[in-house]
Amino acid sequence: MLAGKHITLIIGGGIAAYKCLELIRRLRGAGARVTPVLTRAGAEFVTPLSVAALAETQVFQNLFDLKDEVEMGHIQLSRAADLVVVAPTTADLMAKMAGGHADDLASTLLMATDKPVLIAPAMNVRMWAHPATQRNLAQLRADGVRVIGPNEGDMACGEFGPGRMAEPSEIVQAIEASLGNTPLSGKRVLVTSGPTHEPIDPVRYIANRSSGAQGTALAVALRDLGADVVFVTGPASVAPPAGVRVTRVETAQQMLDAALAALPVDAAVMAAAVADWRVANGGAAQKMKKSAQGMPELSFAQNPDILKTIAGHAQRPALVVGFAAETENVIEHASAKRLRKGCDWIVANDVSPATGIMGGAENAVHLISDQGAEDWPRLPKAEVARRLAARIAEALA
Repeated sequence: MLAGKHITLIIGGGIAAYKCLELIRRLRGAGARVTPVLTRAGAEFVTPLSVAALAETQVFQNLFDLKDEVEMGHIQLSRAADLVVVAPTTADLMAKMAGGHADDLASTLLMATDKPVLIAPAMNVRMWAHPATQRNLAQLRADGVRVIGPNEGDMACGEFGPGRMAEPSEIVQAIEASLGNTPLSGKRVLVTSGPTHEPIDPVRYIANRSSGAQGTALAVALRDLGADVVFVTGPASVAPPAGVRVTRVETAQQMLDAALAALPVDAAVMAAAVADWRVANGGAAQKMKKSAQGMPELSFAQNPDILKTIAGHAQRPALVVGFAAETENVIEHASAKRLRKGCDWIVANDVSPATGIMGGAENAVHLISDQGAEDWPRLPKAEVARRLAARIAEALA
């Protein structure tokens, strides 16, 4: 599947660099050409000789190598491949990429490339969880950089948790996906995300605490599996990802209209936290003022049921996935919702304030189908998205 493909592999400085020798072996065995770029820190963990022997080509290391700059300068090197892979991607490399730094061959190449980029992060669990790293990760995803891993497990430093570089076999699969050999290639998927804002007057509205993070992560994961993603988002605090078709909306009615306009699609993933009600006498032209007459009277109307409408539509997608944010009896309420709405799956979670899930970085979900409820562990929202995207790909195969 990789025969004739050209991969530029940037090897960062971490203990996981040893896995790159196996990665090169696998890529070469699959017929790919590999051009290795070894950072100064990477050379502390693997030798240029071992990398060159497996890649069967020269290893590039120095930005100011006169011979290389004459024969194959960093600009040409950045654009000669079909894909640029960074493995392991250290916290320092992620920071350089997110900040646009270019002070060595690897970072300069990454700034100059016009080809897709795939990173495989690897670092200590605390470094991975650090707010700066997570901000950099979010920026890289928004820039269209694809991410594989990190995995959870024991680390060389003696700690346990997320931060282990993905295994070479997993990285090869991600490379294949990035190059178009993807399970959702040719599939069109609708994803709704974020809250809706239902106006009371020009400055007030009804909403909820949804950040849009889970819906955005799902759009990224589905995109990375090759899907043509139509992303309909309310006013979320998380920016929509690159590489998807974005429609921005405010209200539930606008979201329904945009979802219907997206049909037909192969799957619909309705992750938005839609306000159940709107103010029927809202939309005042001026801000409501306090008065001696007391509180203004607001009357409420029920918003359109987007999930039920899509599930019962004449152009119903082959797979309709709903979400249920509950604070009690999570599985019971979500199971009833699946039947009531007519969707295939419900992804349910407990958003009680004590969980920290609403607006947080992690999620703990139950996947509910006609086969019952499947409990997933608490995971980063990006990992929940990858798992759900893989299940969607299986269902549509």
